[in-house]
Parts: sequence; structure tokens; C-alpha cells
Amino acid sequence: MIYKSADELSSNDVFAENNGYLLIKDKSCFRCHSVDALVNTIVFGESELVRNLSCWIACSAASEFNIFPASIQGLYAARGRGEVAGFTVPAINLRTMTYDLARAIFRSAKKINAAAFIFEITRGEIKYTAQRPIEYAAMVILAAIKESYTGPLFLQADHFQVDANRYSRDKEVELSELKELIAQAVAAGFYNIDVDSSTLTDISRRDLDGQQEENCRVCADLTKFIRRIQPSGVEISVGGEIGEIGGNNTTADELRAFMNGYRQELGSFTGISKISVQTGTCHGGVMLPDGTIAHVKLDFDTLKNLSDIVRNQYGLAGCVQQGASTLPNEAFHNFPEVGCAEIHLATQFQNIVYDYLPISLKERVYSWLKEHCSGERKPEHNTDAQFIYAVRKRALGIFKPEIFALKHDLKGKIAKAMEDEIDFLFNMLNIKDTRTIVEKFVPLKVVTKHKEDFFPKAV
Repeated sequence: MIYKSADELSSNDVFAENNGYLLIKDKSCFRCHSVDALVNTIVFGESELVRNLSCWIACSAASEFNIFPASIQGLYAARGRGEVAGFTVPAINLRTMTYDLARAIFRSAKKINAAAFIFEITRGEIKYTAQRPIEYAAMVILAAIKESYTGPLFLQADHFQVDANRYSRDKEVELSELKELIAQAVAAGFYNIDVDSSTLTDISRRDLDGQQEENCRVCADLTKFIRRIQPSGVEISVGGEIGEIGGNNTTADELRAFMNGYRQELGSFTGISKISVQTGTCHGGVMLPDGTIAHVKLDFDTLKNLSDIVRNQYGLAGCVQQGASTLPNEAFHNFPEVGCAEIHLATQFQNIVYDYLPISLKERVYSWLKEHCSGERKPEHNTDAQFIYAVRKRALGIFKPEIFALKHDLKGKIAKAMEDEIDFLFNMLNIKDTRTIVEKFVPLKVVTKHKEDFFPKAV
């Protein structure tokens, strides 16, 4: 079923609007029937009005089912004080089939009583996967309702990155657009924001303070903006980043240069709770000419040293490891052992979907990529397979309806493969039974979702 009009939504026997608030008349029917109808409408609805209303209904329904979009700030502050340790929080980017894959994640979490995990989407992914913050939030919440998952739910704006080229042309325009996107995300329930101004690091300057100066200034400016717009009673968790992932490994002196400069710029505002560093990975992994994924030599000693520094000297939860989903399985148990606070996982889940796509659809996707993304081919792409692997994320928004419309049994196989992968990762990252400590340190707060926030400006 797909809702065709706003009138059909408002006259629904299961839920209705009452003085600007959502009223759910039959929770059981909402979970069994309305959830899937709302998902279909968000993906396939021809009317933007009805799609946006469906997102508002989904996000407003969360508290009715004891689901609370939350900030992980309290848990990370406790970690910075040394009150909790021994696990690494997985932050998961879902680029396609978000509803189905989120359901698989919630099933995995319920098996082991886990709650210390995050759903996230980057500034770039919002565009090339055609998932605005309100849609991403709605899909995850609807998945939680369907799977009867309750409690704190962490939505994160990942890599809300400053574009260095646009910044150099007109910094005010670039920062204004980024702030508008942050505001949209916060309105949708993203109470965890990873600011990435590391693109402004100037390695041409000799001194480390000078290299990090613009990164510090812009990260502090965006942190202050987030503090000014965060909902009453919610302390948004903010993350920072030192250097571009894929570059040289971060040093302790670079870390201190950033933290000291950032804190000086920040003043009395509450600062970041974690920081992303480079330890040897790159986003998406690298395919070799023979079709295998290159082995990454990740520097766990550096990750441990930097995590110890930010906890002991600055009170942060620890460091964040980016670009990790394509690491070999035997690597993942190391992250909790070295005190890594958070690990970002994306490409492997995309790979699972591509592994199961029908050949006919996959061929059309690859043809589209060759036609529209040829400018992204790099000298190191010696084969078409290497090029396709590097850019195939770009097609996910274009082919989003077709991927979502895959046959039920095929989607079930993809979801099962995802659930198996998540079972493994959750075990390796040691988040079993984290619900108790999450609920201890993360306050539950109902934030009313205003309908006007679900008709955002285009970014």
C-alpha cells in the first residue's frame, strides 16, 4: 500500500493529526500495517507533500513506541571520566535498503541486549543515495518500530565536511550551506554530529599550530552553532577530525595542536566528545587488479596512544576509526582492546547488497556509472572492475526505487547476510549487554517534531 494524498493520511483509522500532534489510535495495527505503508510511500510516493508527511508521522511516532532519538554524549562523557570501557561503538552507514537493513541491525542488537550502536549518513551520502536526513531518520525509526526495539536510538550526521574548494571561493556560502544541513539533521533527530573541517588543514605551514589553525577555528564555529540550535534538554555529541582519512597517520603532536587550538577558539562552550584520526585506512577500501581488496596495515599502536591521550589529557571518549568495514575479520577484536571509542562501517554493507543484485540490474547500474562517472576514473584504476568498485556508491540514489522493489525473498537473503555480518561485528566490538550502561548514562528526552521542519530547503 502507498498513501496517495494528505487526506488519505489524515483520515487514517490507525493514526491522525490532533492539533499539530500525531495521535496513534491502534499501535498494533500501526506496527503491522502502517509501518510498511509509510515506508513504501516515502520511497515510491509521487507527491513530495505526502512523502514529507510520512516522514513526520514516522519520526513523531517514535516516542509512542518508547523509541527516543538521543545523544550519546552522556555515555562518551562517562567514558572520558574512566567510568566505562571495554567496547567500541559501531557507527553504521546505510546507503541503500535502509529500512530492511536497519531491521536486521535491530534484530542483531536484541539478541545480545545491545544499545551502544549508531546509524549515520554523511553529507555526500545524503546526495548520492537520495536520502535526506528526515527520510533516513524515518526509515530507521520505522525499522525499530517494526522490530519492537525500544530505548535510546542514536542517529549521527557523519562527515559533515567542509568542501575546501568551495570554502576557498566563498567561505560564508559554504559554511551557511553546511549549517543549514546541520539544522535539518538536528530537526530530524540527529543528536550526534561529526564535524569534518580537516579539509582545511594547511600542511604547507611549518608549525603544527599553524597547520591546524583553520581546522580549529571552523570546527569551533560549527560546534558553537550546534550548541545554539540543539533542543532544550539535549546535549548533542559533536565529533572533530584532524587529518584527511587516507593520508599520513596522525601524530600525538598534531593531536595536541588541534585540541589546544580548538579549545582556545571554543571558549566556554561544551566541546567535542571524540576525534577522528588517521591510522592507515581509507574510505571504501581499495580493489587490486585481480579483484581482491588490498590488505590494510592499520596502526593499532597509534590508535591506542592517541585514544589514551584524548581521554587522559582532554576527557574525551577516545578516537574514532574511519574507513574500517573492509578490514579483515581478524582485525576487529583489536578495537576494544586499544580503547577505540567508535568505528565507522559502510562499504561492506553496500558490498553485500551488490553481491545479491540481479545480474540484469547490476549491468544497468554499471553501464550508468561508465556513462556518468567516467570523470572519476583515476590512473590507478587499471581495470573496469577497479573503477566500478570505487564509484558504484554513486548509483545508489538513481537506482534506489529499483533496489527497494527487489523481490521479497531476495531482500530477505540480503537482510540475512547483513544480520550475520552485524552479529559478527557486534560480537567482536564487544557491545553485548551495553543496554544497561547506555540507559544509565543517556537520558531519554521526548522532542516534539514540528511538521514545518519536514519541508526543508534543498541542500
